[in-house]
Amino acid sequence: MHKRTKIKIAIFVLMVGMACMFTAVVTDHWAVLSPAVEKLNTTCEAAHFGLWRLCKKYIYMSSETYEQGHGCGPISLPGEENCTYFQHFTPGQDAEIFEYKTQKEYNISAAAISIFSLAFMILGSLCLVGSCTGKGKGRDYLLKPAGMFFAFSGLCAFISLEVMRQSVKRMIESEDTIWIEYYYAWSFACACAGFVLLFLTGFALLILSMPQMPRNPWETCMDAEPEQVE
Repeated sequence: MHKRTKIKIAIFVLMVGMACMFTAVVTDHWAVLSPAVEKLNTTCEAAHFGLWRLCKKYIYMSSETYEQGHGCGPISLPGEENCTYFQHFTPGQDAEIFEYKTQKEYNISAAAISIFSLAFMILGSLCLVGSCTGKGKGRDYLLKPAGMFFAFSGLCAFISLEVMRQSVKRMIESEDTIWIEYYYAWSFACACAGFVLLFLTGFALLILSMPQMPRNPWETCMDAEPEQVE
């Protein structure tokens, strides 16, 4: 396969990764939490949240919808929903989830790292635009920082995922928790896909932008003929 074709495929995969990561950052379905159902034929409060908002959903649990041994939900059942933004940068205040204080420092860290991930994506995109519109050696040179920026973006996405996972784990394992069930939802899956695509494809783009390897053992990389990406 020609090098130019490989680079085009890498750019397409990076676009998919950017879309996945952006979707994850702006949506609120990273994790879903369910409390125990104390009474049937009444409403219970389940929750789902992301980096910026917490959404409480009031779900009517009847004998037909309730499954023995499970908590409130599933979250896909109809019900009234109320979403509020986390007050990440307000000092001296703690957000509460149903009488339980959230681990605010975890949310701040995950949100801040996701912003770094988006920033690296923007820088990588600018390098790609410059590479596509440039000419000569400068066109090839910009692929190297683009690959590095996208790999860094994927790494930040992984760190944000791990911070969010630790936050949910700490909430569930707390002695004061009211949650009996939890799972990671589709926003979390989008972030995972974004991490894999951005990190691996960014690294692959960096490799593709390297000088052509020598064809003969006695050649050095400097002696090999340069390979232009058109």
